[in-house]
Amino acid sequence: MSVASVIDLRSDTLTQPSAGMRAAMTSASVGDDVYDEDPTVHELEARVAALLGHEAGLFTATGSLANQLGVALHVGPGEEVLCDARAHIARAEMGAHGALHGVTMRTWVTNDGVADAAQITNLLEPDAGPYLVSTRCVALENTHNFGGGTIQPLPGLQRVTRICHDLGVKVHLDGARLWNAHVATGVPLDTYGRLFDTVSVCLSKGLGAPVGSVLVGTASEIARARVLRKRLGAGWRQAGLLAAAGLYALEHNIGRLADDHAAAQAFAEAVEARAPHAVKYPETNIVVASTERTKPAAVVEAAAARGVRISALGPKMIRAVTHLDVSVEDCARAGAIVGDLLAN
Repeated sequence: MSVASVIDLRSDTLTQPSAGMRAAMTSASVGDDVYDEDPTVHELEARVAALLGHEAGLFTATGSLANQLGVALHVGPGEEVLCDARAHIARAEMGAHGALHGVTMRTWVTNDGVADAAQITNLLEPDAGPYLVSTRCVALENTHNFGGGTIQPLPGLQRVTRICHDLGVKVHLDGARLWNAHVATGVPLDTYGRLFDTVSVCLSKGLGAPVGSVLVGTASEIARARVLRKRLGAGWRQAGLLAAAGLYALEHNIGRLADDHAAAQAFAEAVEARAPHAVKYPETNIVVASTERTKPAAVVEAAAARGVRISALGPKMIRAVTHLDVSVEDCARAGAIVGDLLAN
């Protein structure tokens, strides 16, 4: 089977930079970013900060790093961040918040990742005294990856952030796929962004850049984050080559996320036609489906043998993620293959 014939839906991080993006990278003006002298990095950081309604931004190699810095700005060693039990910071960042910054974590449980203000309120302990752990930050995720690309409704976000800020608790947004929520709902990016003390957004998922995320916040917070980034060994030099890809992505690839959402819908419809009730209809570009009594790994292996690459997600679930390198037609065909496997 040729590489070209494989429909790879494991993640939207798999995208290849387009010819236009590569051209932008090769023509970028660069400098030494550790010395804070890269003009293209400056432009990217300022552009993203403005889009999200914040003062300043910091370009990082990964979304995990941006989240680690954002949480560490608000939570000291032995203090806690609250988040969903399936949040990326809890499940997919290798325990870095505790291992590197001494941050403890408590979680709430949801079916789809959508934040419940009542649950969060019940967990908040902003001043727990000398014997218990005090809450310093609540982290939310929009869209919610392991919840199936679900969108956090704006009224819910407003309520949670208001409750937290009234108690003096900071709020961080893991907005790796915030672009998808923005395109799906029409809610302006800065309407989302201004609710939070810090926001991380990813450039290397749906936007198609090869590398990078940006953390935004106040100018003083981002100055602190720059120091923390260097302490972790994550300073970089002529990063403008990569920042140029991010700028190109912002100019060309936000609006087209609607195509990915349509592709996810086509995948889900094809699965549903063959395996009724197995699939959860997507809000954005992530589709999750139940494997019932079949082990997800077996479905993943069988799909790969038929030219479709998907991921196992937990003991009874598989995941497909659409992106700019797969078409609606590709995803409908992939959904038919996966649907047949689930039906049988």
